Amino acid sequence: MTPPTMPKTIAGKPVGPVGFGMMNLTLSCKLTHEEAIKSLKAALENGANFWNAGTFYGPPNANSLHLLKAYFAKYPEDAPKVVLSVKGLYNIRTNQPDCSPSGIRSAVDEALAILGRTKKIDLFEPARIDPNVPIETTVRTFAELIKQGKIASYGLSETSPSTIRRAHAILPPAAVEEELSLFSRHVLDRDGPDGGVADTCRELGIPLVGYSPMGSGWLTGNIKRLEDLPADDYRRHFPRFQPGAFERNVKLAEAVEGVAKKKGCSPAQVAIAWVIRQGVIAIPGATKVSRVEENCKLVELTDEEAAELQEAVDHTAVVGDRYPEAAQKHLSR
Repeated sequence: MTPPTMPKTIAGKPVGPVGFGMMNLTLSCKLTHEEAIKSLKAALENGANFWNAGTFYGPPNANSLHLLKAYFAKYPEDAPKVVLSVKGLYNIRTNQPDCSPSGIRSAVDEALAILGRTKKIDLFEPARIDPNVPIETTVRTFAELIKQGKIASYGLSETSPSTIRRAHAILPPAAVEEELSLFSRHVLDRDGPDGGVADTCRELGIPLVGYSPMGSGWLTGNIKRLEDLPADDYRRHFPRFQPGAFERNVKLAEAVEGVAKKKGCSPAQVAIAWVIRQGVIAIPGATKVSRVEENCKLVELTDEEAAELQEAVDHTAVVGDRYPEAAQKHLSR
């Protein structure tokens, strides 16, 4: 089967097949700006010019936007090269979205205030769909902000085919962001009256962006035992990393590692190649320059390698939900 065509632009700007997810640069607050800036620079120099930031990636005074301000103050010449997506409208502590018109306007104004004049926002997206606000109301608010020149476009994340269609009818989103990896393949499903998310995006001409292409680290090749995760690692709270589930899920990671060894590349590169093969822009995150460079080095799967991965998927059930119970209710809305 011929792989789907890759999107070439987002918000009218050229993007590569691999972008950069910024969450881990600021969420833990363990990296200095100087260290994080090196990773961002490496991403851009290696073709990953679509950057996915978050207003909740870190505390209010030290999130992605503060890092971006520091980066573009140091490298102002890079501002027009980067396609910046900012994810917000979500309280990570309460797992509550706020996509009300006032919530959207406040979040965008705050983001612009932090960035100052260092960089424009190419795309702003709600991290989750607000069940208390009709999507039409949310999109119309974004349309007003676009008309006012505050943002260039809007996107959606963790949404359903029906919501995408309703939003598109008001104003087409510049992109839809979903979790996609060999561990999380739900957007490729075609069940339901509206079809699947991936098919819907292709039908409507909306670029699809895949976050967590390494399956929350499973496909990096570095997680073989539960003890490989630090004691304070947030993933220890995730269902797929719980004792019992862990031992079964590691089998799929081992299968991917087997393909990587035969191909002469890393498991992470195989994982990213698989996402790209679906016609989806992958946005892996990394805190080290060496990892950024590894993720940006593209490998192409042969039909035989893709078939071997599919065989592993078909015979290895993933155990556990993607997120803890409190966060599950706002997925795929």
